[in-house]
Amino acid sequence: MTVMKGQALVFVLAMSFAGFIGCVVSYERPPARNDISVLQPKEFPSTSPQQVHISVAGPDKMRISWITQSSAPAVVDYGTSPKAYTSSVTGTSSSYRYLLYNSGQIHDVVIGPLNPDTVYYYRCSSDSTREFSFKTAPAQLPIKFAVVGDLGQTEWTSSTLQHVGQSNYDMLLLPGDLAYADLVQNLWDSFGRLVEPLASQRPWMVTQGNHEIEKIPLIHSTPFMAYNARWRMPFEESGSTSNLYYSFNVAGVHVIMLGSYTDFGPNSEQFKWLQADLGKIDRGKTPWIIAIVHAPWYNTNCAHQGEPESDLMKEYMEELIYKARVDIVFAGHVHAYERFTRVYNGKADNCAPTYITIGDGGNREGLANKYKDPKPETSVFREASFGYAELEVVNATHAVWTWHRNHDDISVASDTVWFTSLSSDPPCKL
Repeated sequence: MTVMKGQALVFVLAMSFAGFIGCVVSYERPPARNDISVLQPKEFPSTSPQQVHISVAGPDKMRISWITQSSAPAVVDYGTSPKAYTSSVTGTSSSYRYLLYNSGQIHDVVIGPLNPDTVYYYRCSSDSTREFSFKTAPAQLPIKFAVVGDLGQTEWTSSTLQHVGQSNYDMLLLPGDLAYADLVQNLWDSFGRLVEPLASQRPWMVTQGNHEIEKIPLIHSTPFMAYNARWRMPFEESGSTSNLYYSFNVAGVHVIMLGSYTDFGPNSEQFKWLQADLGKIDRGKTPWIIAIVHAPWYNTNCAHQGEPESDLMKEYMEELIYKARVDIVFAGHVHAYERFTRVYNGKADNCAPTYITIGDGGNREGLANKYKDPKPETSVFREASFGYAELEVVNATHAVWTWHRNHDDISVASDTVWFTSLSSDPPCKL
């Protein structure tokens, strides 16, 4: 880590200077909309499940996570008909303390095996007053992903979530910066309630961003405490030792979630895990590969230039991603939208991933509205607007990407492109 920190310092100094002469780095953001806070309904007892969300936990299993304010059984009853629960599974409960804050009881239950493309009804903690339902993803293509980053809790967030909810997606991918709690732990609770209507119905697969770190020198030394406790992902199922990076298969897609804010150097556990994970992929079963980071490796916005989480991670891992023929790399962090062509080592390359920044979910910090000029040829489309996107993987060879701008609370399809999988492109086959 000593060498890595030294290199990071060099990158910060060099790239900060380069950014200074290239554009105004201390960009001005337009004012964001008002923050919102979602409180626990007063009519709910302390044992009532709240902040319910689901995530895949293997090829035919689902993790159900929720919080109760006081002790309650970590039990999920479920079945394929309303109020008719044919199966019951008991899981685990935990809690955490952050300075003066004490979390409620955080419950995790993994249910299954489940049938694909099927609606299940369920209740948590044997509470009959709140019934939820979810639909499992299809076993085969096509599949539709909703993709949105840097959500936060503002009126823009609410608008974005409304549009996402109307998109009939199978799974949501979120490249970091969820609640924007930033040490204020009850904002994690508010965020859980805000997203529950959607996150309890479809799996939300997330990775961490810088706003999840929540580390305070000398006072609170454990990073990602709230994130790891509340948003447990299937890292163990993919051979990872950390909740900060993992992978999974869904339909015909292999999804890799990487950690921008944990060690990623060539000798790191994450780097070694990524090497091993890429080596196990069977393109006959998963012809598409998607990778997700928080800090973008390619970025022509004036915001977040020269950060080691972007530049050094790209230096260390880009070759691995390229040689594995990863199709698309999503990122957040920059509060704007940008789509690149297929690019490797700074140059257009037909066998490289397409890089897309989608950190425009609705955060309280507003938009990053200044870009470098002139625009490089590798940057195909860029715009500082809030929004979300859909990726519909139609079959083994083709997928369609549509970015929707939030324009006066109306979802407007503003950037659409068809992709061809690299595994089906003869010059790119390994």
